[in-house]
Amino acid sequence: MTTPRRALIVIDVQNEYVTGDLPIEFPDVQSSLANVGRAMDAARAAGVPVVVVQNFAPASSPLFARGSAGAELHPVVGSRERDHYMEKSLPSAFTGTDLADWLAAREIDTLTVVGYMTHNCDASTINHAVHAGLAVEFLHDATGSVPYENSAGFASAEDIHRVFSVVLQSRFAAVASTDEWLAAVKRGVPLERGNIYASNQKARNRNR
Repeated sequence: MTTPRRALIVIDVQNEYVTGDLPIEFPDVQSSLANVGRAMDAARAAGVPVVVVQNFAPASSPLFARGSAGAELHPVVGSRERDHYMEKSLPSAFTGTDLADWLAAREIDTLTVVGYMTHNCDASTINHAVHAGLAVEFLHDATGSVPYENSAGFASAEDIHRVFSVVLQSRFAAVASTDEWLAAVKRGVPLERGNIYASNQKARNRNR
């Protein structure tokens, strides 16, 4: 079994999601913030490079406006060391940034994703990474979602986070807890990823 060459990417852990106008509701944001910090500390101790991403919008935007308190990195991330820093303005951390080149230069083959939000920037970055040939890990308790209601209906933060986690595990990423990831890093082994067929078969056999 080949030891993964990991990088930890910390996506948009900004005040907007904690004390601002887009508060993470599930999982509990204080719990996920603590796990982000644990993952960053463990990565540093294990020699896993840490990439910090910060999202910015124009000054007139109601969210993540450049120069606003909400757009600032949360202290859990801002106070910790990082190996690379990037700014972005679109959901995927690959779009309009040097992330792909930075990872390739270090021969990274596995991207571990934490931060916000599960269903938006995390999922976009994960899909982009998979299409670029990277293996991906998603730490479900170091991430989170908000609720939505629009012309398509209503979904709670818990529903969104749970469904996206299940879908990601079916094809796009190895979904695990921070504790499971810490153990895998310590052992130098990859996390287990599911597949579409097995996920569907298990669901179809659920009530048989």
